[in-house]
Amino acid sequence: MYILLLSLKMTWQNFAAAKLRTFLTVLGIIIGIASVVIVLSVGTSAQNVLLDQVRQIGSNKIAILPGASADDGPPAIAFGIVSTTLVSSDVEQLRNKNSFPYIENVSGYVSTSKVVRYKKENAAYEIQGVEPEAVVVEDITLSSGRFLSDAENVSSRRVAVLGADVAKELFDQKSPVGEVIGIGKANYRVIGVAQRRGKSFAGNFDETVYIPLLTAQRNILGINYLSFARLSVSDESKIAETEDAIRSLLKSRHGIPQDEEGDFSVRNIAAAIEILSKITNVMKYFLVTVASIALVVGGIGIMNMMLITLNKRVREIGLRVALGARSRDIALQFLVESITISIMGGAVGSLIGYGITQVVGIVAVQNGINWHVSNEIDVYVLAFAIAGVIGIVFGIYPAIKATRVSPMEALRYE
Repeated sequence: MYILLLSLKMTWQNFAAAKLRTFLTVLGIIIGIASVVIVLSVGTSAQNVLLDQVRQIGSNKIAILPGASADDGPPAIAFGIVSTTLVSSDVEQLRNKNSFPYIENVSGYVSTSKVVRYKKENAAYEIQGVEPEAVVVEDITLSSGRFLSDAENVSSRRVAVLGADVAKELFDQKSPVGEVIGIGKANYRVIGVAQRRGKSFAGNFDETVYIPLLTAQRNILGINYLSFARLSVSDESKIAETEDAIRSLLKSRHGIPQDEEGDFSVRNIAAAIEILSKITNVMKYFLVTVASIALVVGGIGIMNMMLITLNKRVREIGLRVALGARSRDIALQFLVESITISIMGGAVGSLIGYGITQVVGIVAVQNGINWHVSNEIDVYVLAFAIAGVIGIVFGIYPAIKATRVSPMEALRYE
């Protein structure tokens, strides 16, 4: 213990004698540790925001997408490929309670972007053709008016339900219910306004205009197929069973053998969350690896400083050895100096990283993002552990070289 305390005392004396050189060496570690802390904390916070947005859709939801894809790969629609294999009659079969007892509600969807007009106001919004059950599937709550009805869908009525931002931007403080808006070349009567929901992984619900599915297909898009379908399941434990039943039905309807891949994709939100979590983890740790390069550079800087220090302290080392210092005492001195530099850099870097993650969180919240700063203690423990390892690894060579200094040559050294 005495030797260790003596080594620490001499370390501070050596640092005080070369303040600028010590600061520049510590700076490399500070940048590296701050980078690791920022990437881990901000990356985890961003991951949580993304996963929370996906969870908002509901873990009991299943999506049916047209176009074949591997079970663990992205659907065809993700590449902008238009597929016409999913139609309304497919969705209608899913309403059979005898065959699908766990499906609560199901809706087909089509979507496009159109300019919406009201008097002198106009802007482009997402137009989503949906069936009446979408109000339950999407957990839509109305602030005024009502949602679409079966009769309006069957008869292709030109009625619309506005998202909160659409209503605000077009009507300001005025109630939109009962007013007439223009979508494309036709007029639509507003029958309801949805409560504000904010942005999510599935899109910005507040900038969406909902109209009857058949109205969108016939009057706006001129198509008879669906962009996708979404449904809710009453029992989450039955999701896999329900997915298998859906695949079996669609393969049968589309004339595809049961042992072959279908011309559609069936995905559930729980699986999407798991896949998304894996992808974001890979990205996060890849960025940590890149940030760690700065730590390696900082470690090389430590080793370089220690070697320069060694050349200037040859006489001191020789004198200590001549007075009875052991090789391990000399090695300990250099290792303590190397580790101290790393720990100092780790402490300052962690504080800087903490401060920057707080600033990022404040900016995100001010921009309307539901951001929770992730400052888990594990991140800082890891940062200090990495700093300690850097100090040991890059201090070993200078320490070994210091023990090989010959006392006779050192005492003659000028």
